Amino acid sequence: MRRYDDVIEYLLLTGGCFIFSLAAVILVEPYGFAPGGTYGLSMVFHHLWGWRTEVSALSMDIPLLIIGTLVLGSRFGIKTLLCTLLIPLFMWILHITYGYNSLIEPEVTEAITAQGLTGIEAIKQYDHQLLAAIFGAILYGIGLGMIFRSRATSGGSDIISMIVNKYLHISLGTAIIIVDGLITLSTVIAFGDWKLPMYSWLIIIIESKIIDMVIEGQSAKTMMIITEKTEEIRKIIIDEMERGATLIPAKGMYKGDEKSIIYVTLTRREMIALRFRIAKIDPKAFINIVDSSEILGEGFKSIKES
Repeated sequence: MRRYDDVIEYLLLTGGCFIFSLAAVILVEPYGFAPGGTYGLSMVFHHLWGWRTEVSALSMDIPLLIIGTLVLGSRFGIKTLLCTLLIPLFMWILHITYGYNSLIEPEVTEAITAQGLTGIEAIKQYDHQLLAAIFGAILYGIGLGMIFRSRATSGGSDIISMIVNKYLHISLGTAIIIVDGLITLSTVIAFGDWKLPMYSWLIIIIESKIIDMVIEGQSAKTMMIITEKTEEIRKIIIDEMERGATLIPAKGMYKGDEKSIIYVTLTRREMIALRFRIAKIDPKAFINIVDSSEILGEGFKSIKES
């Protein structure tokens, strides 16, 4: 079983590295965005001096990888080493086979190359920066989420984010915003254009939400139900939904009546279905629904994976 889990983790790692590289090459790099991390800085270097993004990032990732191995342990070090090598490898392959064209505006990229434009002059030729930023962020988030779920990091500033997450218990998405947010300001220094960091901050915000969704999986809801039809609702939860629940004895403060609270955690879809069933069975029921950011245990995410 452990070997099967290891295979899944390495498949997630490889797939995440490829998706991240794909987003970088076809959506983020052509537009001069710098959404944090060593790759964001490397893209700035690429537009300023023509340096290859993957080579610049790799040269910065090596010292950070050493730090990450010492702080996060050898397990993280081995996987992060693989990720540190895979991302530049995939980017190199994509650059050779696909080139430096924008997926959304390939004809603009060709015109830029024909005119010999570089830096901010080249970036200003594009018209669909917002579209590229949104879809680049979605792919970035999916790729990084897969990498983090494999218990690894993509290297670079993500190592710093993992350390912040480990010791300060801040979600990985939030940690990335904190660590990478300031890095985007390098585009203002390099190109003197405030629109670029604004697009980059948009990428970071969307990306962080996607990362949390990929890591935490399907969002869950916790319901606390007070009803006179306890047995009927119990049958729906246990027999039909095949979920567990806890019956908590309670006493009403107004009249002092003995009551029971049904405590149950469900997926969003199951919560909606149960809420409508309860409305039909007991319209006078009291229901409190709260968001559950992470649920560990049977029927949800394994405690071993946390």
